[in-house]
Amino acid sequence: MILEFMRDDHRSCDHLYTDAEAALLAKEVQKAQEAFEAFAQATLHHFDMEEKELFLTFEKRTGMMGGPTQMMRYEHQQLRSLIESMRLALRENRHSDFFGIGESMMIMLQQHNMKEEQMLYPMIDRTLGDDGALMVQTLQDMAR
Repeated sequence: MILEFMRDDHRSCDHLYTDAEAALLAKEVQKAQEAFEAFAQATLHHFDMEEKELFLTFEKRTGMMGGPTQMMRYEHQQLRSLIESMRLALRENRHSDFFGIGESMMIMLQQHNMKEEQMLYPMIDRTLGDDGALMVQTLQDMAR
């Protein structure tokens, strides 16, 4: 339940990033900035859903304060920094920097998402059991 919902959100964020790259490659700078901002906001919202609800609930249920959720938070911080660097590069028309940072960011993001989808989300699904549907509803209710 959590796995499917969060995996779908990962895919949605990926599509927004692809839109930003495609627009910039087509020299549609304004469209690229808007698409990138949509990607950034969606990705940061995804991190918030995890950090403010999902991870906290998992940690409370399991008593596991370190481990996988701590590592995911650390990676979120790194990704936030890369997203901000990309935002600045785009704003300053440093398009080659944008693409270079973007390549690193996407590699890290794909690896991050894979760890969540293959390891963490299934653990959370098992931990929450029947409460998974309630958690999905809570995550859906979080304002974007």
